[in-house]
Amino acid sequence: MGKKAIQFGGGNIGRGFVAEFLHEAGYEVVFVDVVDKVVESLQNTKSYDVTEVSEEGESTKTITNYRAINSKHNESDAIQEIATADVVTCAVGPNILKFIAPVIAKGIDARTESKPVAVIACENAIGATDTLHAFIKQNTSSERVESLYERAQFANSAIDRIVPQQPSNSGLNVRIEKFYEWVVEKTPFGSVGHPDIPAIHWVDNLEPYIERKLFTVNTGHATTAYYGHIRGKKMIADALDDQEIRGLVHKVLDETASLIVSKHDISEEEQKEYVDKIISRISNPYLEDNVDRVGRAPLRKLSRKERFIGPASQLAERGQKYDALMDAVEMALRFQNVPGDDESAELASILKERSAEDATGHLTGLEKGHPLYPAVLERVSKVQQETK
Repeated sequence: MGKKAIQFGGGNIGRGFVAEFLHEAGYEVVFVDVVDKVVESLQNTKSYDVTEVSEEGESTKTITNYRAINSKHNESDAIQEIATADVVTCAVGPNILKFIAPVIAKGIDARTESKPVAVIACENAIGATDTLHAFIKQNTSSERVESLYERAQFANSAIDRIVPQQPSNSGLNVRIEKFYEWVVEKTPFGSVGHPDIPAIHWVDNLEPYIERKLFTVNTGHATTAYYGHIRGKKMIADALDDQEIRGLVHKVLDETASLIVSKHDISEEEQKEYVDKIISRISNPYLEDNVDRVGRAPLRKLSRKERFIGPASQLAERGQKYDALMDAVEMALRFQNVPGDDESAELASILKERSAEDATGHLTGLEKGHPLYPAVLERVSKVQQETK
C-alpha cells in the first residue's frame, strides 16, 4: 500500500505548496475541505498545474494522484482516511484550526495502524501545530488522551513561500513563487522517525526559523503593503520601487534583525543577507502581488504574537529600539474599510466605537503594564483622532 497524506484546505497554499511537495515525495494526497466548489473541482479534475515564478522565468509542474472529500457532507469518509494515513497537514488559516480539530481527533481515535500519524500544521503562525494539538486533545475523550501519542505525533513547522493573487480564470492551477522554505521540528518523532518528505528541512529547534521568517518575510511584506496602501500603490513591486517606502521597510527590518541577531545567535552578516534576499523576493514584479491582498486581515496581523507586536514587544522588553515598527503599526491601523476585507471594516468599527485603551488591549493583547503598551496606545489615539 502506498503512502497517503491528508491535506486540510484545498486553497492556493494547500494545492500550490503543501500538496506539491507531498506529491513529489510519492504520497497520494487526499484533500479535505468544506467549500463545495473547491471539493467538486478537485473531484472532477484529474490534474492541475503549479507554475513556479522567478526572475529567471517560469516552470510548470503537474500534480496528480489526489482525491478530495467534503467533510461537511462526508465526515465519516474523512475520519476513515485519517485513520489510515501516514501524514496529516493543513493550510486553512490559524483561526480555522479549531473547526478542523474535531474531525482530525475522530480520525486519530479510529486509528489501528502500528505507526502514529504525523500531524503538521502549515500556517503563517507561531506554534500552529501546538494550537491544533490542544484543540484535538479537547475533542478526545479523557480516557483516550494518555494514549493519544501512540496514534499521533505533532510537530510545529515554519513555511515560507509567496502565493500572489491568482488570475481569475486559473481554476485549480496555482502561480507561486519558486523560492520556498519548509522547516519542521524533528524531535517530536523520536525513535519512530519523521516522514520521508525531501522538501522539508528537519531541525531540532524551530523557534529561530519561525521568528526569523515571521519577523522578516511577514513583517516586511505587510509593512510594504500598508505603506503602499496609504500612498495609493496597487502592487507590492510598485510600492518597493518607491525608494522612500523601500527605505522605511528596511528600517523596520533593521529593528527586527537586531532582535533576531541578539536572541538566536545568528550573525549580523547572515541576517543582513537574509533581509536583502527577502526584499528582493517581494520586489519581484513577476509575482504580480496586490497591495490590498497582502494587507488584508489587519486584526490578525496586529495581534500579540504576530509580525508587528511580536517583535516590538520583545524589543521593548530588552530595551531595544522599535520606533520604525510603531510607524508600521500606525500604517496597519489606517488599513480600514478596504473592499473585500471584513477585518479592515471591523478594525474601523473598533477604533470608532472603543476608547483608545480598550482598542489597544483588544487589538494587540498587550497588558497596560507592558513596556510597549504606551507606544501603541499613542498610535491608536493618533489614528482615532485623525479618522473621526
